[in-house]
Amino acid sequence: MSVTPRALALDALERIERDGAYANLLLPELLRRTGLATRDRNFTTELVYGTTRMRRACDFLVDRFLTRDLEPRVRNALRLGAYQLHFLAMKPHAAVGETVEVAPKPARGLVNAVLRRVAEHPVVWPDEATRLSYPDWIVTTLEAEVGREAAHATLAIMNEAPTVTERADGYVQDLASQWVAAAIEAQEGEAVADLCAAPGGKATLLAATGARVVAGDIRPGRIGLIRSNAPGLAVVAADAARPPFAPGCFDRVLIDAPCSGLGTLRRRPDARWRVDAGAPERLGLVQKQLVSAAVGLLRPGGTLVYSVCTLTDAEGLAVDDHLARAYPEMKPVEALPAPWEAHGRGARLLPHAAGTDGMYLLRLRRRA
Repeated sequence: MSVTPRALALDALERIERDGAYANLLLPELLRRTGLATRDRNFTTELVYGTTRMRRACDFLVDRFLTRDLEPRVRNALRLGAYQLHFLAMKPHAAVGETVEVAPKPARGLVNAVLRRVAEHPVVWPDEATRLSYPDWIVTTLEAEVGREAAHATLAIMNEAPTVTERADGYVQDLASQWVAAAIEAQEGEAVADLCAAPGGKATLLAATGARVVAGDIRPGRIGLIRSNAPGLAVVAADAARPPFAPGCFDRVLIDAPCSGLGTLRRRPDARWRVDAGAPERLGLVQKQLVSAAVGLLRPGGTLVYSVCTLTDAEGLAVDDHLARAYPEMKPVEALPAPWEAHGRGARLLPHAAGTDGMYLLRLRRRA
């Protein structure tokens, strides 16, 4: 019997939850093993990504009609059906009937009964975190730091499939990342370091300016990825907190730091369930180490660019506050144009306003 989109999606959902598999890595591998047509492959992707994003909301939809705990595969079958009914607005005869067919046999009666009740009953959401399907801490953090209306709009758009942007050279990269590379304003002949470079997309844009680019990453396993994406660059496996370069040897340094990634949740459907509330503060400590090391690499008049694909102040304003106190000789460069919006001495992109990933960026120039 050939595999169906719903059967494949259910297998994927179980592995994401049970084994901690990453959806964006797991699903392409599963799809490669099937003979599904393009339409069915796309439908499978929508089911897996959408159900994973909307897991909390789907649980609320079905929990109204449950009186006992369920084994994980049955739970995932119910989530899968609820996603089709509520978020894809599919006809019950298709969404329910075909989901029941892929559910564990002993639970098919229960799955059928619960999903039919989901289809028949309107929903009143208990709160915005449940409706938008995020952990409470993400919603409350963004409400506090970008404002309630903007937070809800940003969280809502990150529940949609991302726009695919292909550069002129064929490399697929979100516009926010391309705009970060442009904000570095690298010039021909300058020495530029991209010290958290993997997978190498920004480094290739920097090299295209004619700058002499050094791309580094702490993970040796990622160095090959940089080389494949950015051939011809000087690539080094190095800890950006202890960079193996002489002081004052670069005109510009980019620290595209490891972060909580809350600005990229539309691309990483399971990330919202992996990142914990303490992550921004923990990562902020690492980020402060990275920018401190980067300052020492700049020549007089050199520029530091710090960027993170997240929106928390612990990874944005707090890092700038550290730099302002520790390195008063570092002064902000002129403001960036729209759709960047000013945020402290830096700038940010909000996904609902910019149509991109969420991003915070800070540009500081060392006094000449």
